[in-house]
Amino acid sequence: MSTTTALPATPKSPPLEKQTTVGNYFVSNYPPFSFWKPELVGELSAALERPPQPGNPLGIYLHIPFCRKRCHFCYFKVYTDKDSAAIRNYIEATLKEFAIYAAKPAIRGRKPNFIYFGGGTPSYLSVDQLRHLTDGMKALLPWDEAEEVAFEAEPGTLTDHKLKAIRDLGVTRLSLGVENFDDHILEINGRAHHSKEIARAYGYARQLDFPQINIDLIAGMVEETEANWRECVRKTIEMAPDSVTIYEMEIPYNTTIYKQMKAEGKLVAPVADWETKRSWVNYAFRELEKASYTISSAYTAIKNPQRTKFIYRDRLWAGADLLSLGVASFGHIGGTHYQNHHEFDPYVSRVQQGELPVYRALTPTADERLIREFILQLKLGHVSRAYFQQKFGPDPAERFAAPLRTLTDWGFLTIESDTIRLNRDGLLQVDRLLHEFFLPQHHNARYA
Repeated sequence: MSTTTALPATPKSPPLEKQTTVGNYFVSNYPPFSFWKPELVGELSAALERPPQPGNPLGIYLHIPFCRKRCHFCYFKVYTDKDSAAIRNYIEATLKEFAIYAAKPAIRGRKPNFIYFGGGTPSYLSVDQLRHLTDGMKALLPWDEAEEVAFEAEPGTLTDHKLKAIRDLGVTRLSLGVENFDDHILEINGRAHHSKEIARAYGYARQLDFPQINIDLIAGMVEETEANWRECVRKTIEMAPDSVTIYEMEIPYNTTIYKQMKAEGKLVAPVADWETKRSWVNYAFRELEKASYTISSAYTAIKNPQRTKFIYRDRLWAGADLLSLGVASFGHIGGTHYQNHHEFDPYVSRVQQGELPVYRALTPTADERLIREFILQLKLGHVSRAYFQQKFGPDPAERFAAPLRTLTDWGFLTIESDTIRLNRDGLLQVDRLLHEFFLPQHHNARYA
């Protein structure tokens, strides 16, 4: 029988947070990227010479940094000015980088469990470029045992011919960067596609029988209203994708919106405040639940939990090796985090010289690895104490007693026998709550 552990309440409340100001909000890794250092790159070199940990799956992430336009809220490394020759050189560089890794003891002979093409816009590439890239990758490490091949796509880049080619490449999870269905909202936020392209791409993708089609939405875009948001949710449910991923708009430092804010001397971003964004996401989750979707994380609703998985997320959040390729991409091999050079020419140049293009690295301590997995898995809304005890040793209810009590006192969390569980209010703001679990030296660090 499940029992709830009662922790004494204290008159506390979370730090005040209302307006959207500049800075990274979404927590994607730990320790923070600002602690990864160029002088620690040798730690990755050492990790690559060791055999892999038995039973730990291998994933591949490949960053395609090309886009038709740069979205005003985008903080990823993307380029809108590269011609076909530059793109060809980039593809060759990623394959050469892959070949260097594939010869290392940590990678050699392993078959990837999952593959993820992110961006930028992977669907920006031509059919011939995509085939050349994926044929080269499969020749180095065969995909025949991959549980998932995920591919991000911008609707306006998808023709019937290209969608069929993407399906033929073995893609099992097609993720459409819809963000919003209103042409004015899309345009003022710098998106390249329009609403009619969404319906066309989605309709043909359905005909091609992709095992999973995901739709991305963003709550709180510039000039978005509650009426618009409700209509976006209605249209999404009407389309009935296999999964829906919803992000709350944030304004990191290297975005066009931030540059405009800085030029105008503004501290508050021209987007919805946090309370509004969480209210909108909560509305979307409730409507999706009415339509028989299940909320599977702080950002994701899935139509059929038995059939629809997100292998990339689940393996990554459980400590899988991630062989990350391409400019500015970050991965994790043999217990060491790393990130590639974040500029195009240095990245390509290093690879052409036969060197790995790694810019910075960090090997987390055992305690930092525990924290990383715990906070990432908390984004699912629940974690198993037994899982962490078996893998790391300590009971997380004891290791994290102080922050767990804080979240309990704030009304966001309960401990029910083996399960540490966030309620919906906690899940909707999980990224800011995760900082409670950081080590003291990592508090207030820039997460970039």
